Amino acid sequence: MDSKNRKNSKKIKERRNRRIIKRLKLVIVLCLLILVGELGYIGYSIFNRKEESLYFDGINAIVSTDSYYATVGSNNNNDNYYEKAKISKYNEKKEKTFEKLYNVGFNSSFFGVTVDEDSLVAVGSYEKDIDDHNDLVRRALIVKYDANGDIAFEKDFKVLDNSKFTSIKKIEDGYLVTGQSVYKNTKVGTSDGGAILVKFDKDGNVVWSKTYGSNKAAIYNDLLLVDDYIYTVGTDDNYLGILCKYDLDGNLVAYNDYKYTDGIGFSGIVNIGDKIYISGANRVNKSNTDAMIVEYDVDCKYIKQKIYKSKGIDRFNKLIKDDHDNLIAIGLMATNRSKRSRTVDEFDYDGVVGKYNANLDEIAVVTYGDEQDDYFTDIKVVNGNYLVVGYSSYEDGSYLSKFISYSDAFKVLGVE
Repeated sequence: MDSKNRKNSKKIKERRNRRIIKRLKLVIVLCLLILVGELGYIGYSIFNRKEESLYFDGINAIVSTDSYYATVGSNNNNDNYYEKAKISKYNEKKEKTFEKLYNVGFNSSFFGVTVDEDSLVAVGSYEKDIDDHNDLVRRALIVKYDANGDIAFEKDFKVLDNSKFTSIKKIEDGYLVTGQSVYKNTKVGTSDGGAILVKFDKDGNVVWSKTYGSNKAAIYNDLLLVDDYIYTVGTDDNYLGILCKYDLDGNLVAYNDYKYTDGIGFSGIVNIGDKIYISGANRVNKSNTDAMIVEYDVDCKYIKQKIYKSKGIDRFNKLIKDDHDNLIAIGLMATNRSKRSRTVDEFDYDGVVGKYNANLDEIAVVTYGDEQDDYFTDIKVVNGNYLVVGYSSYEDGSYLSKFISYSDAFKVLGVE
């Protein structure tokens, strides 16, 4: 190959890599605005797997007990670079005691997890067969693991074409799970779908299921139990944040909409006393959002909100309360990049964690931006401190999970 052809080949490869990185970052940002942070639908099917092997290993959620931590997420550490759901267990020193990949089907990811005595129950989505894989649709998935990481049961669920579970809560006689089941992009119809709330028994059998909102876009991202009522949060069509209240039989009791959020809408929920607090994003314009916490009463009536502003895309994804009834929110903040030559994307992404009292007065907000991009996906209170999980991107294109420990005063105690 002559010099001119080598140069042209190099330029083509560089342009292709820039396009790949741009698509990857855009997909990640849209997914993270997650959930929930849904690392799970990075969906490496957008790549030519034989040409690219960008490594990722991400955590989407964490639970803890007095003796261990458990996380769920996904990675692509396999010969075909498929995304595979994973569950990992750690001792008190955060030394991994086991990690199990869900190797059924093709691409998969876990987004939520709960502890049930000696078992762990994870929820997410997967491509069960070649038709799912070719159609780029997934089925919602619930898997129960025993203390050794062996599968006790595995069940999938869908109402319409494309489905996923986003969060799970254990109750006395089973599990409550939120998520989405919608038509795939190219299909329209009148069947009920959208945001889903499902009750399973302890053996993984469906007791009842409910749907709400648009069958093309609605989703529940999280749920909360308060005084024998179930509260769910998510989004419906046209950037509507949604808060719904159900009784324990799945009957809708009350609801409220919030205009305008982003495409993810409300994504975290806690309660203090007789108030409900929800995290999400306030839509400023077509390209910018501000992180926010919204306060409601137990009948879903709006009370007030607190906005955290920076520049660009900002949101609070997860929300918990600490031992002093302070609200702790984690999320994502986009900052203008000083050196734009790395990619064609104009933003860097930093993690952000904020503390507010029950009146929504700001106590402290700090950002975290040690790597090329840093994303926070979940948080737990551990021995009076805060343990944040998420992942970071690096110059080589890889995405790696991490733990970050903060003191009560938001001083970084350690990064692992």
